[in-house]
Amino acid sequence: MKSITHVILLVFIAVLIFNRPLPGAAQGNKQNDVTGNWAGTLDLSGFKVEMIFVISQSVDGKLTAKMAIPSQGALGIRVDKVVTKNDSLYIDVPSIRGDYKGKFSESQTFEGKWTQRGISVPLILKKTEKVSGLSRPQTPEKPYPYNEEEVVFQNQRDGIKLTGTLTLPKGNGKFPAAVLITGSGAQDRDETIYGHKPFLVLADYLTRHGIAVLRADDRGVGGSGGNIRDATIEELGRDVIAAVDLLKSQKQIIPDKIGLIGHSEGGIVAPLVANFMKDIAFVVLWAAPGIVGEHILYQQGVLLNKATGLSETQIQNNYKMQNAIFSIIKNEEDSAQRIEKLQNVFSNGIYESLNKEQKKAIDQQIETVNTPWFKFFLSYNPYPALMKLQCPVLALAGEKDLQVPSKSNLEAIEKALIEGGHQNYKVMELENLNHLFQNCETGGISEYGQIEETISPDALKVITSWILETVK
Repeated sequence: MKSITHVILLVFIAVLIFNRPLPGAAQGNKQNDVTGNWAGTLDLSGFKVEMIFVISQSVDGKLTAKMAIPSQGALGIRVDKVVTKNDSLYIDVPSIRGDYKGKFSESQTFEGKWTQRGISVPLILKKTEKVSGLSRPQTPEKPYPYNEEEVVFQNQRDGIKLTGTLTLPKGNGKFPAAVLITGSGAQDRDETIYGHKPFLVLADYLTRHGIAVLRADDRGVGGSGGNIRDATIEELGRDVIAAVDLLKSQKQIIPDKIGLIGHSEGGIVAPLVANFMKDIAFVVLWAAPGIVGEHILYQQGVLLNKATGLSETQIQNNYKMQNAIFSIIKNEEDSAQRIEKLQNVFSNGIYESLNKEQKKAIDQQIETVNTPWFKFFLSYNPYPALMKLQCPVLALAGEKDLQVPSKSNLEAIEKALIEGGHQNYKVMELENLNHLFQNCETGGISEYGQIEETISPDALKVITSWILETVK
């Protein structure tokens, strides 16, 4: 579940560039003076993002570099070019419309600003011997103690090819199975985020315990066709139906013991599919919405902004801006008028006076909300679909989830199941866990990449033991 208040920090990845030595550097071979590891930290309203540039010299004397943002799993980013003049350094990153301007100081650092999409942030680069890396101890490594195969299958209704991975326990018996359903946005089959691979970790754990798992790339990701920006929830549901049909065709799968595990927005899709396919054996709702999407985004905005240290006035201003944006998305049918109104809101009424880069920055923000999916999500109420569920249901949420707040959504999910006369369900709020089910401090998004744990072992055990008990 992504919020319009959440700017993915990878937009601050700079493709850094060095091509001449600093004339103001120490005596000797000046190109060697800038080789090495240069690290700095961006402070983005409470989000701390370490940026590292590893500079070396090629055999022809030119400087080359790689870049890393460890907290986001961005390692080995290609660097193209750098310009130096006297004691100044200019770094241009046209691919993400960013640049860095700094000067070499007496403290042996580059002091300057990183500017991107009209926003400038101080950035001091300091030479360091040690380069930070990512530690993801739960990510499994091959060889696995189970069988794994690449699969390709079709959503025949929409003409979409989908690619994924099927993991099967070893042995000659038949096994229960689960289809993993990703959250919003273009996700790969592992639901990779900030260097974590939650779906790979979950699939590995389930398969080691006797449950086959199919996880697939979203539309437009990996080998899957289509474009997820243009897809509706119903169309994504048909992708899941195609995945279930594939499992039913496998000799090692028990066809009436196939269930669905939906994370975040995937928890909206799962009930719709289960209500359509009456033989779904179980549904696991993992940090799933239980209330109308617009209300979730309001709650999310307040909680995330508090976590980043914004004042109450700033939080209220953000709320008012969200309200204005959502109203336009829901009510303005004319495409040109909708874009013009959104430009006015995002720019506080000064869009026409902005420069080219500032306009581009606003237009890109508009692209994230001006989609059929986002309009659908704002108004969608998952309550009726939850009421109709007939298969066993496990609904889990993290106590510190700031993206899909646990209490309001779990209460709504349980109320819907009770009102629908459902008796075989379990609703649990898991202590100290965030939206990804990591043990955390605040639940803020900035922690996701800093936490080594991908999924709480306790959460893995809860999901696995419940499924095994349900399908026995």
